[in-house]
Parts: sequence; C-alpha cells; structure tokens
Amino acid sequence: MIRHVVSWKLAAEDTATKAEQSAQIAAALQTLPPVIPEIQSLTVASNSVDVEGNWDVVLIADYADEAALRTYIDHPEHQKVAGFIRGLVAQRSNVDFAL
Repeated sequence: MIRHVVSWKLAAEDTATKAEQSAQIAAALQTLPPVIPEIQSLTVASNSVDVEGNWDVVLIADYADEAALRTYIDHPEHQKVAGFIRGLVAQRSNVDFAL
C-alpha cells in the first residue's frame, strides 16, 4: 500500500480567505473518490493550530500500489482539481511512502 501525503501553503495571507480556500480545496478533492476507484481512502484537513511555519492544507490518501497512485495522478479529473489548487497555493510539498 502507498500513502500519498501532500501539503499546501496557500498564497492568501488573511485568515478568512485561507479558510474559504481551504474549504474549496477540500470540496474539490472530495469529488475524486467516486470517479477514481484507485483511491482507497482520502482525507483532507485544514491546519487548526496557529503555529509559526505550519502549512494550511493537507491531503492524505492511500492506494493499493504505485501503479494505482500513478493512475490517480494522471486521471483527467485529478488533473482538473490539481490545476484549480495550483491557482491558490504558494508552495506544495509531497511525500509518498509504502505502508
């Protein structure tokens, strides 16, 4: 099993805009499991503790194997959501690891 963890630091600086954009990102990502069967589990969360250096949004998703993860990454619906997210973020980090 492969766990896919992505964190985003939003470009917005004010709290209200960050909260709105975090909700938009979560809603967009939650549309993917019904159309991409390779997603075994998907959790999206917003940072809830105001600590210097924390990032704003995290995605944690599980896939059967690397091939399933790559199918997700290349899927047209994921590409559409990723394009939307890219327009809101200043930075992105990613780690994929075997469970």
